[in-house]
Amino acid sequence: MIPIAIDPILFSLGPLVISWHGFFSAVGLGVGMWLTARLVQGTAMTADDVYSIALAGVPGGIVGARLLYVLENAHLYANNPLGVLAINEGGISIYGAVIGGTLAGYLYARFTHRSIGLLADRAMIGMLLGQGIGRIGDIINGEHHGQNAPDLPFSVSYTHPNTLGEYGVPVHLAVGYELVYDIAFSWLLYRLLRRQPRDGVTFVAYQFIYGFGRLWVGFFRKDNIVLSLGSIDLGMAQSLGMLGMMVSVPWCIWLLRSTHAPSRAERRRTP
Repeated sequence: MIPIAIDPILFSLGPLVISWHGFFSAVGLGVGMWLTARLVQGTAMTADDVYSIALAGVPGGIVGARLLYVLENAHLYANNPLGVLAINEGGISIYGAVIGGTLAGYLYARFTHRSIGLLADRAMIGMLLGQGIGRIGDIINGEHHGQNAPDLPFSVSYTHPNTLGEYGVPVHLAVGYELVYDIAFSWLLYRLLRRQPRDGVTFVAYQFIYGFGRLWVGFFRKDNIVLSLGSIDLGMAQSLGMLGMMVSVPWCIWLLRSTHAPSRAERRRTP
C-alpha cells in the first residue's frame, strides 16, 4: 500500500481556496492550448486563431465540467446550493469539460469561419495531454474514489486528515490509471494526425479512444450508477464513453468514404 499524505489544499488567501485539483487543471489547460497552438503551425490557422477560439472553448468547458459534476452529485448540494459555485475547491467532470468546451469552440469557430476539422484534430491531442496533467490534482486530492483493493500491491491509501479520499482505505488509483492512459494515447493521436487521410479523423479517434478509456477505468472507480446492462452497472462517464464509442465508428467510416478532400489552403504540414 502506498500512502498519500498531502493536504488537498495548495494554499488559502482569506476566502480564496486553491486546491491541487484546481492548480493542475489550470496547468493542464495551459499545456493543452500551447500544444494545440504548436500543432497548427504550417497550416491555414495560426496560434492566434487557437487562443481566440479558446476564449469561447475554455469558459464553455468550465461550465460544462461543473454542470455535469453537479448533476452526478446533486445530493452534495441539496443543503448547500451556493456550493455549486465553489469550483475552486474542486469538483468537476472532465467529460463535462470535453462536451462543453468542444461545443463552445465549435460554435465560435463556425461563427468566425475557421476550419473546424483542422483545428479539432489538433485540439484533441492537446486536450488529452492536458486531461492527463489535470489528473495529478485528482491523485493528490483523493477525488473520484477508487474501488477497495486491500490485496493490491500498488493500492494507495489517503492518510491526510483533510483528504477527499477514503481515509486509510487501500484503493485502486483509478485516476492514476487514466493519467497514464491519457498521456500515452495523446502520443498515439499525434502519430495518427501525421498520417490521416481526412480532416476530422483524429477528432473522431479521440472520441473512441477516450470513451474506451473511461469505460475501462470506470470499473476501478466508485461512481454513481446511471445505467444497468444486465449484470453490468455503469456510471455517468462510462455511459458517455460507450455512447462516444458507438457514435465514433460510423462517423469515422463516413469520413473515410467521403469524397470531400481538404482544400489546398487547408492541407496541413504537421511538425
